[in-house]
Amino acid sequence: MPDPSLLETFPTPARHPIVIEHIAEEFTSQCPVTGHPDFGVITLRYQPAPPDSPNGGGCVELKSLKLYYQSFRTEGIFYEAVTDRIRDDLVALMKPVWLQIITSWRGRGGIRSVIRADYGDVPPEYRAR
Repeated sequence: MPDPSLLETFPTPARHPIVIEHIAEEFTSQCPVTGHPDFGVITLRYQPAPPDSPNGGGCVELKSLKLYYQSFRTEGIFYEAVTDRIRDDLVALMKPVWLQIITSWRGRGGIRSVIRADYGDVPPEYRAR
């Protein structure tokens, strides 16, 4: 079962707005229909809340993010639900100004899938075209 309690944050070190992007190239979950592994690349992009923000939860710590992603390995879950779950868990943790998750899945049966889930006012240069 995906475990958001594995996630940790640290205070935003930047005093001016920054965009952070983390790319995990070895994400694995399971197809809930066949039980076969699904392989994907997850791009997390966000603007952390300013350090003096009363609601800001900071930046996600990378080791904790890796462990959280690994908690999906044995989970039978559709691509769309993976993407939605990651967005919701990270927004609850970090309370960013905006956040975007893009999951890009290795093809099966000649079909590749890319799923996007946004939170907040994602800048135009990052929005789906």
